[in-house]
Amino acid sequence: MTDLANLTLVEAAEAVRTGQATSLELLDACWANLEKANPVLNATIWLDRPQAEADARAADLAVRDKRPLGKLHGVPMAHKDMYYQAGRLSTAGSALRRDWRPTITGTAVARMAAEGAYVFGGLNMAEFAQNPTGHNKTFGDCHNPWNPPYITGGSSSGSGAAVAARMTYAALGSDTGGSIRLPAAACGVTGIKPTQTRVSRYGAMPLSFTHDNVGPLCRTARDCARIMSVIAGYDPMDPTSAREPVPDYEAALTGDLRGLRIGVPETYFLDDADAPVIAAMEAALKVLQARGASVTRMTLPLMDAVATYGAIVSRVEAATIHAQWMRDDPQAYGQHISGRMYPGYAIPAPYYVEALSRRGPVLRAFAAEVFAAVDVLVTPTIASVLPTLADTDIDHGPPGTEHRFMAVSANTRPFNYLGLPAVSVNCGFDPNGCPIGLQIAGRPFAEGRVLRVADAYQRDTDFHTRKPGVLS
Repeated sequence: MTDLANLTLVEAAEAVRTGQATSLELLDACWANLEKANPVLNATIWLDRPQAEADARAADLAVRDKRPLGKLHGVPMAHKDMYYQAGRLSTAGSALRRDWRPTITGTAVARMAAEGAYVFGGLNMAEFAQNPTGHNKTFGDCHNPWNPPYITGGSSSGSGAAVAARMTYAALGSDTGGSIRLPAAACGVTGIKPTQTRVSRYGAMPLSFTHDNVGPLCRTARDCARIMSVIAGYDPMDPTSAREPVPDYEAALTGDLRGLRIGVPETYFLDDADAPVIAAMEAALKVLQARGASVTRMTLPLMDAVATYGAIVSRVEAATIHAQWMRDDPQAYGQHISGRMYPGYAIPAPYYVEALSRRGPVLRAFAAEVFAAVDVLVTPTIASVLPTLADTDIDHGPPGTEHRFMAVSANTRPFNYLGLPAVSVNCGFDPNGCPIGLQIAGRPFAEGRVLRVADAYQRDTDFHTRKPGVLS
């Protein structure tokens, strides 16, 4: 019999729709892996089995009664524990919200529910979405399903680990400096940060007003396309959300890369990159070339400005959002969280205004030069082989630990300031058995294109199908 937990999200939805499996059977399959793997991974913060069973039975009744079914009908999921669901716990990974229950439901969660998905738990995450590794002092660190001493990536650490361990078919993450793409890379799954404003952020705990993004972590690019087709689009509850029409993302997954121009940056993204990571990227490029793509090596413009301005904006906005808590209860924060926020209060207002006002001109200049020459950019998601949790524990590690900590997100942060869409897929494994991520970025609102490249790569490779050691 097919292991139902091993189905992709698209396959799981189809199995329920056609009667090949019930929603309750899907829930049971995920739960079996959860009970097996979660004691090692610590990927969850809360679980609600009784409500999930009720939702599964309701989904199965809808199939039996031949009612209209949505794109995600009957698929159980768990999400990063910063998405508001009225009356349900939403901790944001912090002691400050350990018992907090919102009165509203986030738009992304509500749109997925309208298409038939239901939620059975909240997933572990970095405290207030503020680290790239998976450390959490309140709920415990999240562990890598391929090699538990190693980082999961953050801040959507539980989302990456739970999807990889087949505990959920998909999970929402959030991405302010790489927090979808990093756990996707570290845990060997697929995750997309959409164009800034492509997906409503209403009902998601904010970190940075202008850098936050909502997006999914899934097993495949097609799964991501399915969820993007549900959650993308204008939302009156989020006035910053774009009115750009939402295309058929799944229809874009043709596998045809003939004529597609890939740019590979020779600087910044490969600075200090480890040999196994470069080798995996080069092997992936050959797969894409075999599908018809061409590769151009290039130097990207304005990267110093992107890095400097991006750091200013994210630090000031995080410090602003947390100002009241930082005044009232600073000891509730992890040392590295408060240590990253305090400098935000010392940055002069003109610097922040300059960084914010230069964002549009920098993006226009960057896009005009880069995307006149290529259609997508391909880089490593994380330039190094994965470090361990101990190697990146900046609360307790020796001097220099902070460099390894910050280096994890060096390749993802630029696309948050630029607001560009980027997807990470697994393209191999390092000598420690941990996944290596390939990052594919495109021009604004080119989610369909970057997903097409990711899907084409997955058609000719099997890295995304492999099960982590925690399930063996």
